[in-house]
Amino acid sequence: MAHRLRPEELDFVGTAPVRLVFAREVSASPEQVFRALAEDVSGWSEWFPAVTSIEPLDGGAGRDVRLKGGGRFRETVLAAKAPEVYAYRVDLANAPGLRALVEEWRLTPAGTGTRVQWTFAADGSGAVRAVLRLARSGLGRAFRDAVTRLDRRLAP
Repeated sequence: MAHRLRPEELDFVGTAPVRLVFAREVSASPEQVFRALAEDVSGWSEWFPAVTSIEPLDGGAGRDVRLKGGGRFRETVLAAKAPEVYAYRVDLANAPGLRALVEEWRLTPAGTGTRVQWTFAADGSGAVRAVLRLARSGLGRAFRDAVTRLDRRLAP
């Protein structure tokens, strides 16, 4: 059963009890990466293996996300500032013990490509916080694999 999470804003990325930050450089431009994140929302399942589907809601102001393993989130987009940042918060989730979750994708030019930084900012019960900290390496691997797949997808 889905439950409502605390409605945090973008500043939560810097203050969350659990902050997992991952970065990788890709050859695609910031504009290309931003379009893939913010405009081709349903395409996420093509490059992010953990995602089975994402559907934009309310003209792009929100998203309905389904993950492998049965995870489901209803999200609100907090920032879509091309080509620098795309961020969203989870409003409803079927993950027990999760209290707040904001994800930020920050894009900066790196040579002829882009440095992609993903911040996963969360709060939850003590057990959820511990599990998220233990999941750091797995989330990092999922991020690296996803961004590598995205870069291949965007290659000419």
